[in-house]
Amino acid sequence: MMRPMPAAIRLIHPAPALAVVALSAALGAILAAQADAPIGDRWLFTVLAVAGSQVFTGATNDIADRFRDSAVRPEKPLPAGELSLNAAAWIASIGLAVQLVASFQTGTLPLVLGVLASGSALAYNLFLSRTPLSPLPYIVSFGLLPAWVASGVGIPIERVLPAIPLVAPFAMAAHLANTLRDFEADAAGSSRSLAQVLGRRGSRLLAAGLALAVGLGVGGALVIGGRTSPPSLALGLIGLAAVALGTTGERRLWYGILVAAVCWTAAWALSTG
Repeated sequence: MMRPMPAAIRLIHPAPALAVVALSAALGAILAAQADAPIGDRWLFTVLAVAGSQVFTGATNDIADRFRDSAVRPEKPLPAGELSLNAAAWIASIGLAVQLVASFQTGTLPLVLGVLASGSALAYNLFLSRTPLSPLPYIVSFGLLPAWVASGVGIPIERVLPAIPLVAPFAMAAHLANTLRDFEADAAGSSRSLAQVLGRRGSRLLAAGLALAVGLGVGGALVIGGRTSPPSLALGLIGLAAVALGTTGERRLWYGILVAAVCWTAAWALSTG
């Protein structure tokens, strides 16, 4: 029988945290390699900063939702009594400290961008997650991520500016897919997130449609422009397959979008270098 993950790991929402860290690591490594910059300390500190932000974001999310979770998600670490509120606060604080210290090693611009991204995520956790404006922090935080990573590894942010407008529809798709996993719990907790406003079916169709539109649109533009390579094509197709498979179930859709985010980010960076 598989042993459950420790409560401290579950507190930080490990699947999305790992996906964001992997995405950032891949993007940073590709950008640095294309610019003939060393993949060394700056890359490592940037990845550590992103990882710290994900620990902070996941922990503060469970802290903010602890009262709702006690009624609708009693198996989560805080309502189940597996972690104390004090321990969760320490985990969040350590994550934020790691982010700030690591970002400080890479310069003022990545430090500021990282603070803005985490501040947006905190606004989501504290109040926006339960309003129709729930996608906004996703759009802001994920929109800042390419610039944060590029500046962190020492690449001019102009290199990633074309990717930022593409983040908005994909970030909304990721948000809808994520909230669908907790649709019943959110409804029971009187949430008025965008997914609750649109309904389960509408949210699922919109999430899958937005993700596929971004993948097909960007992939088609790169193919027409002759800017693809076998590795980028393979990554693009893997991402499309992951999202398409995700249409068969809400949990699959969430994980499919996470896989697509990593694959398509790497494919875009390879094709535009």
